[in-house]
Amino acid sequence: MSAASQARRRRGRGDLEIAAFERGHHVSYSACGIPFLVGGMVDDVDVLVARMPQVFRDDHAIDVHLSHEVSAIDLDRRQLTVWDAAAGAERREGFDQLVVATGAVPVRPPLPGADGRGIHGVQVLDDGVRLRDLLLAERPARAVVVGGGYIGLEMAEAFVLRGVEVSVVERGPHPMGTLDPDMGALVADALRGLGIAVFEREAVTGFETSDGRVTAVVTDARTLPTDMVILGLGVRPNVALAAGAGIAVGPSGGIAVDQCMRTRSDGVWAAGDCVESFHRVSRQPVVIALGTHANKQGRVAGINIGGGYATFPGVVGTAATKVCDYEVARTGLNEAQATAAGFRHVSAVVDSTTRAGYYPGSNPIKVKLIAERRSGRLLGGQIIGREGAGKRIDVIATALWNEMTVFDMLNLDLSYAPPFSGVWDPLLVAARAAIRAGR
Repeated sequence: MSAASQARRRRGRGDLEIAAFERGHHVSYSACGIPFLVGGMVDDVDVLVARMPQVFRDDHAIDVHLSHEVSAIDLDRRQLTVWDAAAGAERREGFDQLVVATGAVPVRPPLPGADGRGIHGVQVLDDGVRLRDLLLAERPARAVVVGGGYIGLEMAEAFVLRGVEVSVVERGPHPMGTLDPDMGALVADALRGLGIAVFEREAVTGFETSDGRVTAVVTDARTLPTDMVILGLGVRPNVALAAGAGIAVGPSGGIAVDQCMRTRSDGVWAAGDCVESFHRVSRQPVVIALGTHANKQGRVAGINIGGGYATFPGVVGTAATKVCDYEVARTGLNEAQATAAGFRHVSAVVDSTTRAGYYPGSNPIKVKLIAERRSGRLLGGQIIGREGAGKRIDVIATALWNEMTVFDMLNLDLSYAPPFSGVWDPLLVAARAAIRAGR
């Protein structure tokens, strides 16, 4: 819808006909708000919807078709095959320019019992509404979250807020696999402090069911009885439709696009979680499913379709999440990724406070910086702390974007007042530590 809106701004109703096909029941909504809807922090699903379909039709002449699934793309005939669920009929729709924004799909393991009722992936707003309604209707006592990534931990928090006993199973050495082990261990400790059982280095081998409904999660170490399962194993780009039409898929698994969001097929554009992006630090194609990227990419595609010019210059992988009272954020490369990208690097970890130590409400914060040895070029950063910690990652992300060194970072003119930090902001303390580590 970002692409459609931007194209309309540049080309009027009589100059460009715009249609959007969505297989679900909502468009233009905050997918990042789904865990908060499930957990009850957001009461009304409508507040997550930025614009209703009727607004797009009436105010922007964008014809939105809900419950319409595109099942095939014919590039030679310039046609889509569309299934209209309400009518129970299939039809053909022509196009001159096409934007593929099929997003990502949750990873569902091919394990015994994985199709049982009560096992849920969380991808779109319809999933969140359905899960919230099930929680309120069935009142489950126990839930198991399989996978300790962002969505898995946010859903774990949502279930805790609903009074459900929660276990998290993570096959890796720690939750939040995009963090380094020392920082991921802190996340695990924080989860346990909230009463969540965390089982690390355990692989799920199957699901027990009774009358088709899940009753337990089986790992290679134990059996966990449960009333409900949330799959938080991450997502993969939803490229089946594009690949079936011959649209090129890149080495990362996402649709290959240039900086203007053009695919290698004439008149076809792509944006969002289904595409690969250029990582500005590793210089490699990557798939990073984030709404911030998706909206920017859609905007770029729409501007170009509308006759303007815009580019999407890449990503550094900045992300943040909150698990109850703890804020977790990261950007750039972790240590393993820096090594894989060929960097000789050093790291520094510091403990500080979010405010001046004497100021009421000061909370602990741990900052980790990763830098190239000798040159001091910043490669990545991670932050864990309580309120006031997470958004500091944006300073590190900005430094990364501009290829700054930790020497540059040390002299940043950051704001200071006791309610916001000590006279040496934790990020500056971390930069100083990284300089010492690189000597």
